[in-house]
Amino acid sequence: MPTDVVAHITGTVWKIEKKVGDVVAEGDTVVILESMKMEMPVEAPAGGTISAIRVGEGDSVAEGAVVAVLEEG
Repeated sequence: MPTDVVAHITGTVWKIEKKVGDVVAEGDTVVILESMKMEMPVEAPAGGTISAIRVGEGDSVAEGAVVAVLEEG
């Protein structure tokens, strides 16, 4: 079952740390958001393989927006 990686704040995608196919552990940084001149990491809520990146660098995202999708394994 897929797991969504969601933005915990509203901001701008500053850097994408992982790519489709990368294996991540719970707590790994997937995307870094910039909000109010602060860099805020968006971390994987569980371990798995990145199956989709739903944002691009420079995109604006709202709190709760899906930034990536993980597959188990």
